[in-house]
Amino acid sequence: MSSKTPLLEVIALDAADAEGAQAGGADRLELVTDMAQDGLTPSVRTLRDVLSATDLPVRVMLRDNGSFAVGDLEGLRADTARLIDAGAREFVFGFLDIDSEIDLDACEALIKEIDGLPWTFHRAIDRTRDPLRAYDQLAALGCDTVLAAGHPDGVASGLSVLQRLARREQGPELLVGGGLRAQQVHLLRAGGVRGFHVGGAVRPGGWQTPVSAESVRTWVDLVKS
Repeated sequence: MSSKTPLLEVIALDAADAEGAQAGGADRLELVTDMAQDGLTPSVRTLRDVLSATDLPVRVMLRDNGSFAVGDLEGLRADTARLIDAGAREFVFGFLDIDSEIDLDACEALIKEIDGLPWTFHRAIDRTRDPLRAYDQLAALGCDTVLAAGHPDGVASGLSVLQRLARREQGPELLVGGGLRAQQVHLLRAGGVRGFHVGGAVRPGGWQTPVSAESVRTWVDLVKS
């Protein structure tokens, strides 16, 4: 399941973040807005600005509220079409139903909209009843990456689940993020994890400041050395 090539994905809010992430050696961006709600769909204008500022792959968030339930599905479908028109070629989404199971109907609606483009199922998996079973469902849906911390409270609480996911031979790539700390990377790499996702960790001044190329470089060294 895990690629042999390590990958560092950095959360970007705008073009300045994209430039900092690329200068630091990041492999991919996750483009969102409104981190106060843990990341929502960015505007078309922001996407265009970011695509003009970087040649890194950009995974664009599709999420319209701070929960893991789908809000306005038709609105999300329309957003998806607009973002594709503006150049989006990779996406991030994930929805749960009232039983804390993967909302297959909502996910399949967006899968149809993106029409074969690659996508990540985000940390909604950490709030499913059984993340391991959910992983199998996501493999069947065709997503190529799952962003997980292994636990709603973050990586420190989810290490055992992450290690079990990383041992799987088939299915999506595992991308670990959510309170990820530098000192956890060695243990995760030893367990087979190759994908790492950071946001606040590469912003020494907090979310109101841009991504630091120097901080990204430190993480690249940690993930790839």
